[in-house]
Amino acid sequence: MRTLTERCSRASLGLLAGWCLSLPVIAADVQEPSAGSEGVVRVPKFTLIPEYPKIARRDRIEGEVQVCFEITRDGRTRRIAVRNSTNRVFEKPAIRAVRASSYEPLPPGATPAGIKACRTFRFSLEPVVVETDS
Repeated sequence: MRTLTERCSRASLGLLAGWCLSLPVIAADVQEPSAGSEGVVRVPKFTLIPEYPKIARRDRIEGEVQVCFEITRDGRTRRIAVRNSTNRVFEKPAIRAVRASSYEPLPPGATPAGIKACRTFRFSLEPVVVETDS
């Protein structure tokens, strides 16, 4: 016989799992930045997933945004601009996500060759199962 605490914790786990599966999906496709003259490829250090806008969720709107940006020597993003967008409601969250993301800094002596990257964020209301490394 289970105690009340065990029953409550199992019930809350089930509710939490159901809630996670019902969250909207935001997928990001990354177009790798071109390698510099020395073959330097910029590796993402931290990537933020944009928040699904409440208005879009309420109105059941889906869409995608392509954001292009430059990567500085120290791994920050700058000159962020929207290239394509299916709905303007997704543009600000996508820009905020790129602004908060960072890349590995260039090694000493490496020269950047005008590295520009583009990222496409797909905002979808379909539930998805997220796998985590255990």
